[in-house]
Amino acid sequence: MKIESLDGLRFLYGPAKERSVLKQLVELDAHCQHFISLSPFLVIASGSADHALDASPRGGAPGFVQVLDKQTLLIPDSPGNNRLDTLENIISTGQVGLLFLIPGVDETLRVNGRARLSTAQADLDLGATEQRRPKLVIRVSVRDAYLHCAKALMRSELWDAPNKVERSILPTMGQMLKDQIHSNAPAEPQEEMLRRYLTEL
Repeated sequence: MKIESLDGLRFLYGPAKERSVLKQLVELDAHCQHFISLSPFLVIASGSADHALDASPRGGAPGFVQVLDKQTLLIPDSPGNNRLDTLENIISTGQVGLLFLIPGVDETLRVNGRARLSTAQADLDLGATEQRRPKLVIRVSVRDAYLHCAKALMRSELWDAPNKVERSILPTMGQMLKDQIHSNAPAEPQEEMLRRYLTEL
């Protein structure tokens, strides 16, 4: 049986729990701001005008995302593969969803809002690090923010040391890419790829 209506969905699950509704904020309170200042990693979700969806990781030193005020975040853009999926989606729709994580903390922080790309000198200055100055920053106007409960990370035991797998459990990234693009060139060794990554961080 396929569920195709909101009524059918709610019949299966029931109403949202009161606390989960009340905790949704329209701005970043002190707890949200503190969480972001400790976070070295987020996933940014975006969508194109024709409803193609994307989720992309972003990382940096804890607090690499700047909180300008209760309504505004700055996310510096770092060098990548130049696909620019997230940035193109922001130009198309101006909407993003953010999921902030802190290693060792099972709760996460979700922030949704409007986004635009900025090359304003003041914004670039705030996004600059010792390594580089970003070409642009993603400026997010917060629409809603809420702390997400720990259940998903508790179920996954994501931060538990015994669950950490050896990288060798998978083929090297070079081998996987070679297979996926059907290349005849030799696969780039993992060590070489990591050395190259380190020059581009």
